[in-house]
Amino acid sequence: MKEKDEIIKQLALIGIRNINEVYNNLSTAQLVERAIKRREGSLSHLGPLVVRTGQHTGRSPNDKFIVEEPSSKDQVWWGKVNIPFEEKKFDQLFYKMKAYIQNKDLYIQDCFAGADPKYRLPIRIITETAWHNLFARNLFIRAKEPDELSGFKPKFTVINMPDFHANPEEDGTKSEVFIMINFHKRLVLIGGTHYAGEIKKSIFTVLNYLLPIKKIMSMHCSANIGDEGDVAVLFGLSGTGKTTLSADPKRKLIGDDEHGWSNKGIFNFEGGCYAKVIKLSKDAEPAIFEVTRKFGTVLENVSIDSETRRLDLNDDSFTENTRAAYPINYIDNIEPSGVAGHPKHVIMLTADAFGVLPPIAKLTHEQAMYHFLSGYTAKVAGTEKGVTEPKATFSTCFCAPFLVLHPSVYAKLLGEKLKEHNVKCWLLNTGWTGGPYGVGKRMKIAYTRAMLTAAIEGKLDNIETYQDNFFGLHVPVSCPDVPKDVMNPRNTWNDKAKYDADAKKLADMFRKNFEQFKNDVDKNILIAGPIA
Repeated sequence: MKEKDEIIKQLALIGIRNINEVYNNLSTAQLVERAIKRREGSLSHLGPLVVRTGQHTGRSPNDKFIVEEPSSKDQVWWGKVNIPFEEKKFDQLFYKMKAYIQNKDLYIQDCFAGADPKYRLPIRIITETAWHNLFARNLFIRAKEPDELSGFKPKFTVINMPDFHANPEEDGTKSEVFIMINFHKRLVLIGGTHYAGEIKKSIFTVLNYLLPIKKIMSMHCSANIGDEGDVAVLFGLSGTGKTTLSADPKRKLIGDDEHGWSNKGIFNFEGGCYAKVIKLSKDAEPAIFEVTRKFGTVLENVSIDSETRRLDLNDDSFTENTRAAYPINYIDNIEPSGVAGHPKHVIMLTADAFGVLPPIAKLTHEQAMYHFLSGYTAKVAGTEKGVTEPKATFSTCFCAPFLVLHPSVYAKLLGEKLKEHNVKCWLLNTGWTGGPYGVGKRMKIAYTRAMLTAAIEGKLDNIETYQDNFFGLHVPVSCPDVPKDVMNPRNTWNDKAKYDADAKKLADMFRKNFEQFKNDVDKNILIAGPIA
């Protein structure tokens, strides 16, 4: 009771008053009970909670704003990603949100972002629904000892009110949806969307601002560690295989999505995973498949039979972006501390739907910096309206929507750490082979795993390489457990002239995209891209 009284006092300090009931740091079981009682979701076979997010089944990047205020104004990378929002307008919208909250029940989770105690950020997640609170409980790092919660004082607070909608004409937003970050007030306001990923990514955005200022690299990557303490970091955009490939039965999972790299090594930002589960294969991805059968997992927009409560993971009638949110300890083979030493390998993942990039290539540090700043993958036909052929996507640092500082800040930090720790770098293509999307086939996951394993275990160190004619990449001519013809993408195409034309087309896209960085990087990085 004393703890609840203290929280009510803390809420009053930011203007949240006249609350009906505060449900503070409820357990997983209690939150599931509340969600069911409030008809927020349904229990599926073996206990996961299945929820719907309504019309918003993914992030709303055009509705994310950074409040323009003196403490951060001169450091923010303003533009399409970081859209400025007036302080006065923020205060007005927050005033309306606080009025909306009055006489409502609130669910609160006090937790941490950052597994390293030296750098962790105490955060408070305030939600109007039990299931969003369970999502936060699953995704962030829970307090291990009761005394960590007594006297807990958040350094950032997220207020998530999905059913509170903005009025664009009155509030200055672009739609009814808003995700607003105020670095001075250390507040995140989310409204108009039930998609829980906004909670997770808002904190990632906050860390992308706070940590690099302290010379800590913030990364959109998965990471794992071998028996010898060798750490591998895998950068990649959604759909490239970060989560799948990092869940390796031979290596302990550190984390599947977000990490920091300090002068001591790397550390997970989160205490859970948020995995795409559309068409999830029990054979290819057994660890992730099993979490869809565990009590406490939150399943977003997954199809469920109302009678049998069985799931259909192949059903994309709600969205292709079906998700599972679960604590990382639902995976058997993990590094429970979430902390490890400096990486020995950095792997940059791409899903090349043009089918022209090699399946794996060694990168010099300059090439690694080039591909890090490029952040390339490709969307395939049918994923978006109007996309009828593979479409190149460049998301700088593999996380453009969540960068707050200029990309050169993150690139410089990465370059310094690669050099200092003599890290081996690789480009791993999980996309198409034998032709572009619609002609060729997606690279077999068994081959991709074999190449990744060979790289990490040093089995490719002494393998002969060839330099491809378009991207200047050094490609191993062979790899254990992978057919030799797969290693040269041109050899897998029936139409060699078409391959050459498509490879040149993609190389030109790389060069055009990189024009934006020509004044921000060293000459050696500038010339580390395509050579054709």
